[in-house]
Amino acid sequence: MTTHASALNSPRNLGSTGPAVFPLALGCMGMSGMYGPADEEESIATIHEALERGVTLLDTGDFYGSGHNELLIGRALRGRSREAYRLSVKFGALRAPGGAWGGFDARPAAVKNFLAYSLNRLGVDFIDIYRPARLDPAVPIEDTIGAIAELVKAGYVRHIGLSEVGPDTIRRAAKVHPIVDLQIEYSLISRSAERAIFAVLDELGIAMTAYGVLSRGLLSGSKPGVAADMRAHLPRFSGENGEKNRRSVEILTELAKEKGATPSQLAIAWVLAKRGTVIPVIGARKRAQLIESLGALNLALTPDDLARIESAVPAAAGDRYAPQQMEVLGSERG
Repeated sequence: MTTHASALNSPRNLGSTGPAVFPLALGCMGMSGMYGPADEEESIATIHEALERGVTLLDTGDFYGSGHNELLIGRALRGRSREAYRLSVKFGALRAPGGAWGGFDARPAAVKNFLAYSLNRLGVDFIDIYRPARLDPAVPIEDTIGAIAELVKAGYVRHIGLSEVGPDTIRRAAKVHPIVDLQIEYSLISRSAERAIFAVLDELGIAMTAYGVLSRGLLSGSKPGVAADMRAHLPRFSGENGEKNRRSVEILTELAKEKGATPSQLAIAWVLAKRGTVIPVIGARKRAQLIESLGALNLALTPDDLARIESAVPAAAGDRYAPQQMEVLGSERG
């Protein structure tokens, strides 16, 4: 059975209780320095281009650029109908003035404080999907979700999501309030979610918003260019791991040529074709990157195509993050 391009272009639901959204989301993190300097005007033009081409879900975090990303999105959305887009916001990561990371805070009082600042920076009255960026080991997930549920009741939040947590945490959270989606890294070369997480999501009627579908540019052949690029510190981009992963990109490039596509398009199309409950989050910083990514919606893959791609391209060499960062990923222990 072929996955037709028309099916790929159809809206996808954020779980059994969430809204329908365009099948690709725009991830805005890279517009605030995480991969090195970005052009603000081009970033805003990219957001506008995405909206004009039908993209409805914009993803950010209040700690991206220490608030810069929300301010940027707020500028881009000024004057736009609130019904034309959905905002997905992560919270809880702490940062120092120099940019250093300081852990996570998901206490109920902190949840409400973080939201107040996000609403102000974004210039909106409510957030569509609000989620803790990571699990706070000092705070039961029930307390964090309960605090967001109060914000839902008050009208400041529409839906609740999760990020990078494992099956047990997902179940506990869903007992407090319906969860519309889990945000997690998922790609052709990062498939740990298939071990146990997808089964729980299916059981509970929860969608997945998958970031890193290009493995932070690895699958497109992109490399860290400056010290400020966070990828320079990730195990998959350097040394022997980097060499092995670059060979995988060469294989993907050859497979993409057979389809008249770019490796990025084939990697995104693979995620789209694997499961209809997954919405890939595309981290485009420029209009050209966005337009290329949207081309994946015209790339129909058969089950045979999927099997061939999976057998030819091995899992990534190296972990997603450094060891101390991997420790806080409940999703990797599922």
